[in-house]
Amino acid sequence: MTITPQIEALEALASVDAELKELNDALTQEREALRGKQSHLAGLDERLERGKKSIEEMERTRADLLGELRQMSVQVERSREKLSRCRNEREANAAQRELEELKKLYRDREQDMERLDGLITQAREETRTLQAERDALASELGASENDVMGRLAQAETTLAEKTSQRAALVKRVDAQLYRRYELVRKRRGTAIAYTTTGTCSACHMQLQPMLFQKLLRGDEFGQCPSCHRILYFRPEMRAEPDQSSESA
Repeated sequence: MTITPQIEALEALASVDAELKELNDALTQEREALRGKQSHLAGLDERLERGKKSIEEMERTRADLLGELRQMSVQVERSREKLSRCRNEREANAAQRELEELKKLYRDREQDMERLDGLITQAREETRTLQAERDALASELGASENDVMGRLAQAETTLAEKTSQRAALVKRVDAQLYRRYELVRKRRGTAIAYTTTGTCSACHMQLQPMLFQKLLRGDEFGQCPSCHRILYFRPEMRAEPDQSSESA
């Protein structure tokens, strides 16, 4: 009994499985690339929002500091007037100490203001950089998202067709043989191989003479002792004679 119909069905099934794997890999890659860009865009939006809130908080703090500086400036002027009205050395020394303390507090607040202005400037520059990156990515997504979705839809349609084709091929394969096929495919990626001269076409290991002789009969499948793929014998393809040289 020949196993040729089963060989043809298995080879066709292996071909469809290879196409399905390629399609699934392409779909996964497209989806991951799209999700990656969408996720990156969401991350940029979140960072921009945090940056804007931080700037708003620092500007409120700056306004409070500016108010304190104005009040302290008034206090310094009053302390100077008080110093000018002192009637004795004791009052003058006390007024001078008060004035120096107020000046020191004023300088400290000025330094706080300078540091805060630097932080606000830096935050604004970072926000502008993030905004530019975000706008560029949003523009890229807007231009490519429709194309990507179109490719995904086309690939999914092809995937459904190939899946249907595969189901029809599975029906042509003996149930026990199909179970072997699936078991090996899940471990190895491909499940079927052939031999022509006694070597496995998949792992290139030399077969035992008894196994090769059994496969030569062409009435049953074997199994490669090395890679465990389903094996069958395929006759060597003879090169067709060159008609031009013969006619010459």
